[in-house]
Amino acid sequence: MKQPAFSMAKAALCATFPVIFTIVCATAASAQSADKVIKQAVKAMTNGKGERALREIRSWQVRGTITNTKDGATGGYQASAMRPNLYTSSFDLRGLEVGAGYNGKSAWMRDSRDGLRTLTGTASRDFQAEARYRNTRWLDYKKDKSKLTIEGQAQINGKPANTVVLTTPKNVKIRMYFDVASGLLVREEAPSGESNRVFDYSDFRLVGNLMEPHAIVITEGGEKYEIKLDQIIHNPHLDRAGFDFPKMSNEPLPDIPALLKEVGKNEDEIDRILEKYTYTETITSRELDSSGQMRSKEAETFELTFYKGARIRRKVAKDGKPLSAKDEAEEQKRVEKRIREIEKREAEKARQAGKEPDFDHDDSGERNKRMTISDVLRASKLTSPRRERFRGRDVIVFDFEPLPGYKPQKNYEKLFGKMAGAIWVDPVDRQVARVEARLIEAYKIGGGMLASLKEGANFVIEQERVNQEIWLPTRAEINLGVRVLMVKGFNINQTITYGDYKRFNVETEKEKLKAPAQSDKTQKP
Repeated sequence: MKQPAFSMAKAALCATFPVIFTIVCATAASAQSADKVIKQAVKAMTNGKGERALREIRSWQVRGTITNTKDGATGGYQASAMRPNLYTSSFDLRGLEVGAGYNGKSAWMRDSRDGLRTLTGTASRDFQAEARYRNTRWLDYKKDKSKLTIEGQAQINGKPANTVVLTTPKNVKIRMYFDVASGLLVREEAPSGESNRVFDYSDFRLVGNLMEPHAIVITEGGEKYEIKLDQIIHNPHLDRAGFDFPKMSNEPLPDIPALLKEVGKNEDEIDRILEKYTYTETITSRELDSSGQMRSKEAETFELTFYKGARIRRKVAKDGKPLSAKDEAEEQKRVEKRIREIEKREAEKARQAGKEPDFDHDDSGERNKRMTISDVLRASKLTSPRRERFRGRDVIVFDFEPLPGYKPQKNYEKLFGKMAGAIWVDPVDRQVARVEARLIEAYKIGGGMLASLKEGANFVIEQERVNQEIWLPTRAEINLGVRVLMVKGFNINQTITYGDYKRFNVETEKEKLKAPAQSDKTQKP
């Protein structure tokens, strides 16, 4: 509570005791930390058994009835979850069937009006965060690199409640309201794409070792639903297949093996065409501060070209401002050094081969070190193919997971053998429009002695059609935790935007790359 309000409360000491009691409780709560509020909540929710009782719940399932408060329509409701992040819920109101779920690879939503679709963008991000929360609540927030922060008090159904905000590394904020008197969780607010979903809980009863709400009110937009649960089961045996993407019927699909083969072939052609383009790449690094706010640390913009099969990156701006004359001169020197290294390498290859170098079939340049969708396809098992729309075009969407028994041909292919997610493919252009992937187990480099990527690392890449000939990246999001030399750990949270794609003349670009920086004011006349 702010100091002026506290002073007014002191001055009004002659007020009735209930009012004084409420104000004192609110003042005391505001001084509490998020961890203290959570600790009190765990004690209340587990009937004094502690955090271990929550962690023992590896899966759960609920069933009951749901009522639309607007028209009184009623139907059946059910939801279930299984660790680490599988979640599904559904209900049926007078023929209106609504369902949503996350299967560890893709998030989806279905209703009898708009059909079945894979979630993308913020809707996918938000639902995946909710799926994780439905399984582990806040228990692993430190491991997940999330933040718990206190946000004062609020009145929930006329009673004071402490507000704690869980902020994920992807900046998804889930607000939790804990009743001051009982310590129980009485409300949650979770983002859902463009809207916000509110869950109000009441009618708590003991189920096993946990106090569980048997009455839930869900509010989203202009809709309000009342749920009465008559069955709550902890640790039921759930079939993982029950969380799979729903099967779709009467959806004609192309020859899937042939399509994927063409996608793989197109990767080489994409590399060849890409070498004729120059484009920009802006990398923005972000971090969650101690208050749970996502802040940008720095942004760097690069201009990318290809020279003799190798990628050249020239920094052109930092934090939205052009480089200083000094920094530009240093960057020019670095680029020129890189070009000399490439030319030296190519000359050495030519001498060894006794002929002029063939740049179009270079097997050692940076171009061939670029990981492609072909690498993902080789290491993955593709499931649940379906037709959908993405950015105004018909696409085929696949879920993917590690292919059992696959033996990586390259070191980095081991990474794809530990990833799961979804791929959006344009069946006309035979090119990839979107990839969303998550690391389902740690990936170690040098047996973990050099570095390791933590489980849960994820990335999203989206592409668009450029010049009616090639799909090129437009945006990427990367979120991962890295441990280096078994000692130092750090997190990478970045957004990358690509653009300004232009074809260039190879000889002209060569002279441009090797020319001295024009804006170098430190040079003498």
